[in-house]
Amino acid sequence: MKPELLMLAPLLADYEAQLGERFELLRAYDEGARQALLDERPERFAALVTNGGEGVPGWLLAGLTGLRLIAVNGVGLDRIDLEQTTARGIRIATTDDILTDAVADQAVALLLALLRQVCLADRFVRQGQWRQGGFPLLGTSLRGQRVGIIGLGRIGQAIAERLQPFGVTLAYHNRRPLEGCAHAYHASAQRLAADSDILLVAAAGGAASRHLVNAEVLAALGAQGVLVNVARGSVVDEDELVARLLDGRLGGAALDVFEHEPQVPEALLGLDNVVLQPHLGSATLQTRRAMAECVVRAVLQGY
Repeated sequence: MKPELLMLAPLLADYEAQLGERFELLRAYDEGARQALLDERPERFAALVTNGGEGVPGWLLAGLTGLRLIAVNGVGLDRIDLEQTTARGIRIATTDDILTDAVADQAVALLLALLRQVCLADRFVRQGQWRQGGFPLLGTSLRGQRVGIIGLGRIGQAIAERLQPFGVTLAYHNRRPLEGCAHAYHASAQRLAADSDILLVAAAGGAASRHLVNAEVLAALGAQGVLVNVARGSVVDEDELVARLLDGRLGGAALDVFEHEPQVPEALLGLDNVVLQPHLGSATLQTRRAMAECVVRAVLQGY
C-alpha cells in the first residue's frame, strides 16, 4: 500500500503523476477538505506539498502530528508558522532561486507596461477608438528615472541587473547594507521613497515586513511617483495605496500581488494609471516545470 502524500496545492500534471507512482495523493484544496483530515488519522501524513500563496494554516499544521516535511512550490514562507515547524523539527523545502529570473522579468514588464501605457493603449485599439483619432496620451521614458528597490535579495538584484541598461539610477533599502554593493543604500523605506521616482517592492513577506510601505512611504514617493509590487501584497498598506491612487497623491501602480488575494479592491479596476496581474510572477512554463521538479525531488528524497 502506498503512503499518503497531502496536496494543499496542485503541481503541473506530469509532476503530480510522478508523485502518484510512489504515493497516494490526497488533494485538499479547500478548508472543508482540510478540516476533514483532522477527523481521520491526521498523523498518517509525513509530508505535504503546498505553495507560497496557500502555505499551511496554523490549525492544520498543529493537527498534522506526524508531519516531517513541507515541500513548497515557491519561495514565500509567510503563511507557514515557522516557530511551530522549528520547534517540531519539520523540514521545509522551497524552490529558492528557481523563480528569480521569471519574477524579475515580470517586474520589468509591469514597470514598462505602466510607464508606456501598454494596457491602456491595447484597450484603445481593441475598442476601435484609433479609428476616431490617435492615442491621446504620452508615456514616460524609463531612462533617467530614479528607481528604489525595497529588498535587494536574489530577486531584487536580478531586477537591478535588468534595469541598469535602461540608464536608470538605482538605490535600495534592506535591513542592513550589502557589502560591496555599488547602489546607494537608504536606511529606511521612507528615505528611499523620497529619493525615488519609481519604488519597486521585492521584499520577503511576513510579519516583519507587513505594511513596510505605509502612508509615510507613499507620501514620500509623492504624486508623480509610481509603485511596482512583485513581492507580497501584505508589504504594502493597500488601503493607503488605493486612497492615494484615487485622489492623485500617487502617480500610478503596477501590481502582481494583493493583500487579500484573490480579492482585488474594486476601486482599482477602473483606474487607467494602474496595471493589474493575478500573481503571475513565476508563471512561465519553464519556471513552473523547474519548480515542480524541485518539489518532486524534495519529496522523494526527504520522505
